[in-house]
Amino acid sequence: MNKISVFLKPYRKQLIIGPIFKLLEAILELLLPTIVALMVNRGIGLHDSAYVYRMGGLMLLMSILGFACSMVCQYSASRASQGFGTRLRNAMFRHISSLSYAELDQFGTPSLINRITNDVNQLQLAVAMLIRLVIRAPFIAIGAIIMAMILDFRLSLVLLAAAPVFAVLLYWIISRSSPLYRKYQQKLDSIAQVLSENLSGIRVIRAFAKRRKERERFIAAADDVTATALHVGRISALLSPLTLLVVNAAILAILWAGGIHINAGRLSQGEIIAFINYVTQILLALIVTSNLVIIFTKANSSLARVNEVLAVSSSVAEPEHPVISPIAETGEFLAMQAGRTDGSEPASQVPAIEFDHVSFGYSKAGELALDDISVKIWRGETVGLIGGTGSGKSTFVNLIPRFYDAFSGEVRVEGVNVKDYPLLRLRESIGIVPQKAVLFTGTIADNIRWGKTEATEDEIRAAAAVAQAEEFISKLPKGLNTDVSRGGLNLSGGQKQRLTIARAVVGRPDLLILDDSSSALDFATDAALRRELKESRAGMTTLVVSQRVGTVRQADRIIVFEDGRIAGVGRHEDLLHSCEVYREICNSQLSSEEAAL
Repeated sequence: MNKISVFLKPYRKQLIIGPIFKLLEAILELLLPTIVALMVNRGIGLHDSAYVYRMGGLMLLMSILGFACSMVCQYSASRASQGFGTRLRNAMFRHISSLSYAELDQFGTPSLINRITNDVNQLQLAVAMLIRLVIRAPFIAIGAIIMAMILDFRLSLVLLAAAPVFAVLLYWIISRSSPLYRKYQQKLDSIAQVLSENLSGIRVIRAFAKRRKERERFIAAADDVTATALHVGRISALLSPLTLLVVNAAILAILWAGGIHINAGRLSQGEIIAFINYVTQILLALIVTSNLVIIFTKANSSLARVNEVLAVSSSVAEPEHPVISPIAETGEFLAMQAGRTDGSEPASQVPAIEFDHVSFGYSKAGELALDDISVKIWRGETVGLIGGTGSGKSTFVNLIPRFYDAFSGEVRVEGVNVKDYPLLRLRESIGIVPQKAVLFTGTIADNIRWGKTEATEDEIRAAAAVAQAEEFISKLPKGLNTDVSRGGLNLSGGQKQRLTIARAVVGRPDLLILDDSSSALDFATDAALRRELKESRAGMTTLVVSQRVGTVRQADRIIVFEDGRIAGVGRHEDLLHSCEVYREICNSQLSSEEAAL
């Protein structure tokens, strides 16, 4: 609760004012039955119409004041609850954005979306009800009992006898419904997962004619949610009728005993009317309380889920004492690089990237994705990474910008452990093109500017030319101002990949990572892309992850991965003779004549 209460601090005034005005409204409401009793006994009983009019006017005035108090409370509740929900939602979004891939994988996207929307909405409702009804309902119930005791203490004993029965009912409902609400929220996550997979994979589903199977899968998930909702609904639905049963039984007992008192002359007609009004107020207050129990039981489950997210800290944390490592000037690098064409190590240069006995796995108890990796990559090199599916290529490049942290060993950039860099600076110096081409709604220019916010149109066009995207952009009616639909659905796979490459190179990063980013490109476009990158981005270190031998064969060096280990490092020609894994990959893709070229 402490993690959530901080978001209510800016609304302390509303949290105080709202309940106070609701309390005033409740006091006015409690006085009305007593005024009715006076009106019946003195006004109607004595045929004093002037007294009836005075009391009627007083009741009208009290009702108007009560309405005004209610509006002030309603405004305070709305302002506080909506503000609280907005602040909490924003804080959750910021916190989720700061989490590493490991934590995001742990929760899953559908669950996080549910928590930041549905669960926060539930807490928002609970805050509104906290201000509006949490004080009013108990006050009305207790106040009505006190007023009834003032009218006739013996009759009020009936109400006191009904109180523990209602308390037992509340405990029984809460103890059984609370765990079910938690299960319900978890099953909502499951149905969101199925829905997300179906919407994002609709083309694959249709291509494999699996619509019926996926429909059955969705129906099964929906039925599971429905079954849980019905179960908890049946339990919660018992609260109102059982409350009515208890209170109506109390009313019958009061009417029976009240009739005896009236016949005996110990109780007037006005007093019994007031007594019944107080019992009715108690009944309504208990019904409100029963609904509050359901709302706060749901909110308690949502609170646990929200706290679970906020309590998780990123495994990739900012360094306590960040180090800013100077990066060698391109001219200095070129001077050191001059005359070195054999892939040998320069005498005085610090590696641009160094893996020093690095091991990593996606779970602590699972199999290692990378096992004792040691390699140096020099500034300005173009290095190809190749290997079978699941061999560790993408994992290797994901450790450089600290999307994950290594279990053991060190990953260094410019001689400094990546854990010692400020995350923003580290990632700003790296241009990344992920395996899946992801674009955002906006124009083509807006998407390319993700790589450099202040990029000019000339810089955008230059980046598009490097990425081989200029040709298709120029054919579009609006050119760079062409709108990109959600996820880039109005573009082909190759066009999306070229735009993501342009986005990565527009900021002229020190390191460019192309993670299987040319899989949708034809061989001619792929070759032109590699040639343009080499000519226009001299001095930039480039890592090219690919399944194609043709994409990496012209690289300065090639790193061959197999089962999380490095099977070989060298040029294409050298690896053909020294690395069996690389030779097998080449033989599967190229003829012997093509491999030798």
